[in-house]
Amino acid sequence: MASHWEEFYSTHLPPTDFEDNRKLLKEFCERHHKTNQRIVLITSGGTTVPLEHNTVRFVDNFSAGTRGAASAEYFLEHDYMVIFLHRLKSLEPFTRHFTGQMFLDMLELNDRGPSTTITVKPDCVDIVAPILARYKNAQEGGRILYVTFTSVSDYFWLLRAACECLAAFQSNALLYLAAAVSDFYIPSSEMPTHKIQSQNGAPTISLQLVPKLLAPLVNLWVPHAYVVSFKLETDESILIAKARDSINKYKHKSFGNYFYNTPI
Repeated sequence: MASHWEEFYSTHLPPTDFEDNRKLLKEFCERHHKTNQRIVLITSGGTTVPLEHNTVRFVDNFSAGTRGAASAEYFLEHDYMVIFLHRLKSLEPFTRHFTGQMFLDMLELNDRGPSTTITVKPDCVDIVAPILARYKNAQEGGRILYVTFTSVSDYFWLLRAACECLAAFQSNALLYLAAAVSDFYIPSSEMPTHKIQSQNGAPTISLQLVPKLLAPLVNLWVPHAYVVSFKLETDESILIAKARDSINKYKHKSFGNYFYNTPI
């Protein structure tokens, strides 16, 4: 009898660009495994739960990706190779320092006809230069691979593919699972193909529990890797107990806890 997570994979198709991303993951891992590098998979940002196959509406999971993007820079500085598996349009390492129009405000346009140039304002060079240097070092050294997901199904497929590639690193692999993964989903077989029509009245939506992947990840996919996951709660009184329960249940190495307080 198939487990809940196996059933999920059997009933949800991989993302359309899955094979391209799996090839990129395999090439990245094989290249760095040959030179005995340490490698970290960082997951970042929130997952969506589509309400339709041709998705217009979805349930979102709150996360801007700040923790994951900042942590990717930290691991790069400490000589890790980084797979950055992140929500499309969430924060990324290096560019996270320049939000909104901030970066454009740092630039000067020198309009001289065909020889127009763009320069960084003198008082901003000390801000931009070190970040750009670290970015160039990571990119030109092939030390970071960016892979994006949107839905919880996309995330599941890409996470397993990444683990398949990381297994060969054994204890040289670290998984830093900072993504805010949805706890509930709508089975693919129960979603309408097209946009839900409001003229039919408010829909009744039945959600099911998302399977927990920590158990197969720790025990089957990357049994020798160091695995860190995170627990977010809005009720501070239950945070530590839930984190300890999860460590005991899934037998991974570490838990990061954080309390999110939403004002009423």
